[in-house]
Amino acid sequence: MRFETTLMRAVETQGVGLHSGVAVKLRLTPAPAATGIVFRRTDLDNFEIPASWRHVQKVSYATSLMRQGVLISTTEHLLSTFYSMGIDNAYVEIDNLEVPILDGSSRPFIELLYQAGIRQTRRRRRYLRVLEPVHLEGNGKRIAIYPADTFALTCRVFFPHAQVGERELDLRVTPETYAREIAPARTFGFAWELEQMQNMGLIRGASLANAVCFTRDGVMNPEGLRFQDEPCRHKALDLIGDLALIGRPLLGHVVAERAGHAMHVALVARIMSDRSLYDVITFDQLANRVAAQVIA
Repeated sequence: MRFETTLMRAVETQGVGLHSGVAVKLRLTPAPAATGIVFRRTDLDNFEIPASWRHVQKVSYATSLMRQGVLISTTEHLLSTFYSMGIDNAYVEIDNLEVPILDGSSRPFIELLYQAGIRQTRRRRRYLRVLEPVHLEGNGKRIAIYPADTFALTCRVFFPHAQVGERELDLRVTPETYAREIAPARTFGFAWELEQMQNMGLIRGASLANAVCFTRDGVMNPEGLRFQDEPCRHKALDLIGDLALIGRPLLGHVVAERAGHAMHVALVARIMSDRSLYDVITFDQLANRVAAQVIA
């Protein structure tokens, strides 16, 4: 994509926060070129929080942003959608502290973007291209990124459950592959962990309408799973949402093994804190590079 994009018109929806349980209204509106994705707390005089790794506050069961004490929680599903569908600039107007969970996947956000339409700006899109491998690991988890001329990911998960087990998703991420292969995958949990999470003040807005719940030997949701490997695909969805905090479209191959929000964000911070690890190029520069490789 040669030029930056934004929305053609404003669209809105409403729902509840997964963890807070609060009612939330959400409105997505166009933004000028070079704005990026910016949250606006309409209940707090439109206080703005850019969707940037610099503002990451909490990364336990969701990725939250904070600026000057103002919080936006559970940002990853919406940011994953913007990022994968190629939306560079937008304002996210929200009247409470948590992005609504909707059905637990990114599919409702994609439908909102289809309603809004996408408009190109006149500013050339700039990509962040990883120049050398970066690795992080610990506690049996690992994440790495390798140089590539596209955005691709490999996501591996393991959960000791017959319907989850060990799974792997390997995908080059485009708007089409994201909408078809990743976006419908819902957030999930295990029935034996629910009480502990509720005691921690989490999942107050969770229900079978917005999350998959695994029992010891099956799935509590009457409709079952949308994919046999739905948890793995949802982990990939979350991973993309956290990578979006880079603030530019990414060129690299990310490999995540049992990683979570904290490790995703740590990778982003590691890349962005060392300018020697990446360069920033335009679409035309990328096209010329790929053409030179083909000729060679």
